Amino acid sequence: MTIRVAAIGTGNVGKHALKQLVTNPAYELTGVWVSSSAKAGKDAGELAGLDVSTGVLATDDLDAILADKPDCVVYTALADNRLPEALEDYRRILAAGVNVVASSAVFLQYPWEVLPAELIEPIATAAEAGGASIFVNGIDPGFANDLLPLALSGTCQQIEQVRCMEIVDYATYDSAAVMFDVMGFGKPIDETPMLLQPGVLTLAWGSVVRQLAAGLGIELDAVTEEHTRVPAPEDFDIAAGHIPAGTTAALRFEVRGMRDGKAAVVLEHVTRLRDDLCPEWPQPAQEGGSYRVVVTGEPSYILDLRLSSPNGDHNHAGLVATAARVVNAIPAVVEAKPGIRTTLDLPLITGKGLYAAG
Repeated sequence: MTIRVAAIGTGNVGKHALKQLVTNPAYELTGVWVSSSAKAGKDAGELAGLDVSTGVLATDDLDAILADKPDCVVYTALADNRLPEALEDYRRILAAGVNVVASSAVFLQYPWEVLPAELIEPIATAAEAGGASIFVNGIDPGFANDLLPLALSGTCQQIEQVRCMEIVDYATYDSAAVMFDVMGFGKPIDETPMLLQPGVLTLAWGSVVRQLAAGLGIELDAVTEEHTRVPAPEDFDIAAGHIPAGTTAALRFEVRGMRDGKAAVVLEHVTRLRDDLCPEWPQPAQEGGSYRVVVTGEPSYILDLRLSSPNGDHNHAGLVATAARVVNAIPAVVEAKPGIRTTLDLPLITGKGLYAAG
């Protein structure tokens, strides 16, 4: 039996999710929501970059999407710079009895002790009232720092620390809003971007630290954060735009879950716009970038996750992985109990039904 699904957002992640929804017979696409009037009226196949006509035309009217009563929506619209609007979207969708899988806002991966209750309760209440569930995930926050480290931890006798790292060159990440407005690349070092406002790192990646701690049975004393920025040595260009000399070109930060004065769970990002910047910082396992899980204990592990694709670089592969993670979760989320669901709640999500000969 097919699952009726609508897509909300057709950007960097959304177009890959939409492609999977159009091509996978397990899903029936009921609608596509877009934020741009220029995309409204276009066929879903065109928006997914496919040479097919689906007969499903995009709309910028969320009510029209909900009126078709899909079983689930795949929400990939950018939320980082429009949090109140995104949270209200979730409340409306869940209250209408429609399940949600989403790639943002990332703190909903595991919001408890991360978000204030007044932000969690409207979503939880709407989910209960509508009999629907919501699952937010991806790659980071997502499977690179929940599924993988928790699986490794299950083979240990003792654990001193779990560290999850993203070590990535973002030069080919083509989103000016994320790169400049949110992360602050290309901005003066003395100008504090949205991501680095006090508490925002903990808000964004505290969900990773809190969920890992919950999965490991650790009661944290506190969650702390720190960051370092390094300026560009000269002018250069990236996919999202121009980086003037002296502005931010590399960023390193940690969000730490503390227990008895020690960092028990750590989320670390090492982000460069050129691979020759900050050579003393941790290096990726492959050119361009990789993810790393370091478990210190008995035994200890270092797991490097290298993403690649025949259709693009590591950033392209990461966008596809993020989209596929939430799309492949649809059946489990539709069957889940109402509420905010996490990796700790859901069964193992696999690539069931996806095999195709090369």
